[in-house]
Amino acid sequence: MRTEHLTLRPVEPSDVDSLRHLHADPEVMRFLDPAPVEDYLGDGFHAAHENATGRFVGWFEFGGTGEVELGYRLHRAFWGLGYATEGAKALIERGFTSGGVRRVVATTMAVNAGSRRVMEKCGLRYVRTFHVEFPDPLPGAEHGEVEYALTHEEWRLAAGV
Repeated sequence: MRTEHLTLRPVEPSDVDSLRHLHADPEVMRFLDPAPVEDYLGDGFHAAHENATGRFVGWFEFGGTGEVELGYRLHRAFWGLGYATEGAKALIERGFTSGGVRRVVATTMAVNAGSRRVMEKCGLRYVRTFHVEFPDPLPGAEHGEVEYALTHEEWRLAAGV
């Protein structure tokens, strides 16, 4: 899939070093628990590369039908450029127009203002705040997690289709 600034394709074994480099940045991982890089080789994970340079930007999670989870993780060099919103919107549109998606859900720590802003720009709406017991909670976990969602009908009405 190609957008104005990004090319998204399924994550491949050749992306493992790029994923490890991304996940090694403490600022990128500030609101996230680490998972084995191999977990991102499954269905639904998309490597993102910048069209102009070919550089690895990060990854997006979006796969399946019915209710789909949206996620994203980008290198700091690409923060603030609108790439997270651009990639997420493209995946949402494809999911709703041809992927059999009925609802998109995304979660983040309540204190992760940047991620919440991306969700809102993509049309997702705040659903709830909830608390999860973690054995080794990250700073800010005491404020809880937030869930955002967008249904196909809400997207269709907003898009005018």
